[in-house]
Amino acid sequence: MDELQRLQHWYRKQCNEDWEHTFGVTIETLDNPGWHVSIDLIETELEQKPFASISHGDSEDDADWIICTVEKSQFVASGGAGNLTELLGVFLSWAEA
Repeated sequence: MDELQRLQHWYRKQCNEDWEHTFGVTIETLDNPGWHVSIDLIETELEQKPFASISHGDSEDDADWIICTVEKSQFVASGGAGNLTELLGVFLSWAEA
């Protein structure tokens, strides 16, 4: 199963006729260029789960970079234009562990 299918599966598991009306998943583009992903963790099994921030590369100098963290009950990740799959993979590896 690829990252998009795994993310869809995780999202479906959260939908309980309430959560999806307030929370969700956002994938946006950045102008440097790159990707920004935010995933709400409130009222999920991940809300209190520890996450060790991950980063590599430099968003100013490299095309291949990521920054992933959890802040304010959200998984927040940004990365280069070719790193969307990696960003989703970081989230899913943590979520499925």
